[in-house]
Amino acid sequence: MGSKGAGAYVALMRGINVGGKNMLPMKDLVVLFEKAGCTDVRHYIQSGNVIFRAPAALGWKIPEVIQKDIERGFGLKVPIVLRTAEEWATVARSNPFLTAGANAENLHVMFLADEPGAAGAALDPNRSPPDTFVLQGREIYLSLPNGAARTKLTNAWFDSKLKTTSTSRNWRTVLTLLEMTGG
Repeated sequence: MGSKGAGAYVALMRGINVGGKNMLPMKDLVVLFEKAGCTDVRHYIQSGNVIFRAPAALGWKIPEVIQKDIERGFGLKVPIVLRTAEEWATVARSNPFLTAGANAENLHVMFLADEPGAAGAALDPNRSPPDTFVLQGREIYLSLPNGAARTKLTNAWFDSKLKTTSTSRNWRTVLTLLEMTGG
C-alpha cells in the first residue's frame, strides 16, 4: 500500500450484510472512506472489512467519522473496530492456538474496541465446552471445534462481560487481511 506519510489500517464493521440485514454495499463504504480523506481504500468480502491508508491523526478518528456517515447515509448504527497494520501483524503472529496445533478452520479472533482491564479475569473459561478462548490485550483468540454458530462465546456475551464492543473474524479472513496490509 502506497501513500507517503500515511499508515495502513484495518477497519472492521460489525453486523453489516449478515443474513440479509444491515445491507451496506461495499462500494459505497469505500466511497465514505475516500471522502473522509483515506487513500488506497480496499475492501475484503461483504462483511465490512476495509483496508486503508491515512495519517495517524486521521486514522484514529475514522471509526467515529465513518460511523456517523453510515448512520446519516444509510440509517444504520454500525460499530467499527480499528487496528493498525502493525497491530494486525501482531495478532496474526500471536495466536496461542496455532502453537498448540489447533485446526486453523476452527480458529477465530474477536477484536475488542477497548482494553478489557480487570473484567477479563472474570470470564468463565467453561462457558461453552469444548470451545476455548484466550484473552490477549484487545483480542480474544477463539478455538471453536463445533463451529461459530453453535458456541456460547458470542459477541453479545463478551461485550456484556467486558463492557466494550467486539467483532469477530475467522482465521482465514485474519490472514487475508494481513496479506492485504502488506504483512
